[in-house]
Amino acid sequence: MNASTTSRTVLITGGNRGIGYAIAERMIADGHRVAVTSRSGEGPEGALTVRAEMTDSASIDRAFTEVEEQFGPVEVLVANAGITRDTLLLRMSEEDFTDVIDTNLTGTFRVVKRASKGLLKQRFGRVVLISSVVGLYGSAGQINYSSSKAALVGFARSLTRELGGRGITANVIAPGFIDTDMTAVLPEAQQQQYLASIPAARFGQVAEIAGAVAFLAGDDAAYISGAVIPVDGGLGMGH
Repeated sequence: MNASTTSRTVLITGGNRGIGYAIAERMIADGHRVAVTSRSGEGPEGALTVRAEMTDSASIDRAFTEVEEQFGPVEVLVANAGITRDTLLLRMSEEDFTDVIDTNLTGTFRVVKRASKGLLKQRFGRVVLISSVVGLYGSAGQINYSSSKAALVGFARSLTRELGGRGITANVIAPGFIDTDMTAVLPEAQQQQYLASIPAARFGQVAEIAGAVAFLAGDDAAYISGAVIPVDGGLGMGH
């Protein structure tokens, strides 16, 4: 346990792979009680995995209830679950758009609303929303995804204005291109094109996102709220 960090009950949505899995690993290593939501698959060893569907409030309520029974009220919520349906605007169906918004944005609304009662009662909370560099930088073929991720900034800032006086912070992390299963399948030429636009000249590691989450969730970040923290090797500077 890091001496400067109080042990907390942490819930990470979409914690069965990629960035969510790495965040769970880091929070376990830091001595927190960690639960992850997953539609399928398991979180890392030491985490409680609960089933939840981000588009279904009743499913989210059941997941929270299970975590509360095992670990007590959620104190740190990391909203990470998300989907993509990439295609150019003229080919994008309304369903392609609304499905992504419903999971990535309305899903975040559902989990934060469910968590907020406990956070208010405790007068303590850390809400961390995982956005993306494309939320502010833009990306062709991702109008649905980038819209859902940009919206998280307004969400966190409005939440800060509502709950900031109750010991609750809400911040956004905007990862850039990170080494995950999703980037591994990109064609080599496309990977090189992306690398050329990143000042750090490399993709990020999932552990680097997890480190930023661990900081925002910790005692040292009590006076940071409504912030957007880019973890992108300089890709989105100024956006």
